[in-house]
Amino acid sequence: MRRANILNRTCLIALIAAVLGAALSSHPALAQVTRADSAAVLLGTAADLEQRGDQDAAETLYRYIADRFDGTSAAGTARAWLGEVGAAQSLGGGETELKVWSTTYGIWLGIAVPAALSADGPEPYGVGLLLGAPGGFFGGRAFSRTRPLSLGQARAITWGGTWGALQGMALANAMDFGGGERIIEGDIIIDEEADEEAVLGTMIIASAVGIGGGMLAARQDIRPGTATSATLGSLWGSWFGLATSILADLEDDPTWATVMLAGNAGLVGGALVGSRVPLSRSRARMISVGGLIGGVGGLGLVLIADVDDENTAIGVTLAGSVAGLALGGVLTRGHDAEEDMSGDAESGGGLPAMGALVNWSRGDWSLSAPLPAPSLDPALRYGGRHGSAAGDGLVWKVPLLNVRF
Repeated sequence: MRRANILNRTCLIALIAAVLGAALSSHPALAQVTRADSAAVLLGTAADLEQRGDQDAAETLYRYIADRFDGTSAAGTARAWLGEVGAAQSLGGGETELKVWSTTYGIWLGIAVPAALSADGPEPYGVGLLLGAPGGFFGGRAFSRTRPLSLGQARAITWGGTWGALQGMALANAMDFGGGERIIEGDIIIDEEADEEAVLGTMIIASAVGIGGGMLAARQDIRPGTATSATLGSLWGSWFGLATSILADLEDDPTWATVMLAGNAGLVGGALVGSRVPLSRSRARMISVGGLIGGVGGLGLVLIADVDDENTAIGVTLAGSVAGLALGGVLTRGHDAEEDMSGDAESGGGLPAMGALVNWSRGDWSLSAPLPAPSLDPALRYGGRHGSAAGDGLVWKVPLLNVRF
């Protein structure tokens, strides 16, 4: 169904362009029509589609105008429309994400709170589930109604709570909260290992702190790409910290501390990179996919070679992840085809390149779906055919390369 919709939109644009091209070739008086006039005609068609309720076709045509008629007033109007629609979609996505996550968080609290209090019997857990799910949902809905939330702002809150809980678990294990004595094979060994109640209690408190920090961060405009980059950066940082701890042969407590510190460094680093570059959600995820492929490939080599040494296995997997991330960053340059919609609409920042199969603009390469465009047959244009009826020499061109200097 999605492919059919895309095909229909492309055919619609091609049909409109064909009609416009035929009109220009049929009437010599219209041959002097400027690009601005042509863009204005297409803009009126897009507005008509919007009024008819065909938002998908209208959006496709607006994007066509913004890309093909850059520098005209119609292109500016099209980008403004795309910015407004994108902002509305982003706000809706932020509210939805917050409500979904808050519901899940409420369910987790319904189980974690009784467990942290060492509740006996199923009744406390039943009450927690009955109150947790609706409480989380209505709490998230109430907060989202106090102010509009973009997808990036909502992600700051949701990942703040999730990351806070994970950091609480790492902190409790690193500091051995609630630890005690263990007896192993008859010998008393003092092992300050955190117990489950202490871990859950720390996770609950830390998640609340993370939610508060996310709310503070959400006071600023946060691009969805920046939020995604920070989220993925924290996960990659945690993996790097774990791998480094194993290679350094650290004990359990230093390992937890290293994972926690490296994860926070990845979170900050991802947020900085995502805001400075800036990255789109699409590119951030594609770079992480490259790292995942590299890491899994390294693990595959370890299994094929039947490596017995743990440090070698971890080192190869870690090297594969780093190489995959680096290669993903290089190969996805100019690949920000997914518009975050929170950028500057007037400047057209983030608009996907359209028109040719391969596009080069401002030093970046990108791929796009080629759009067929009408043109006069060169043989007819230069006198190869005489006396042809208007429109007989109309041919369709499918651009494969588009270069902008």
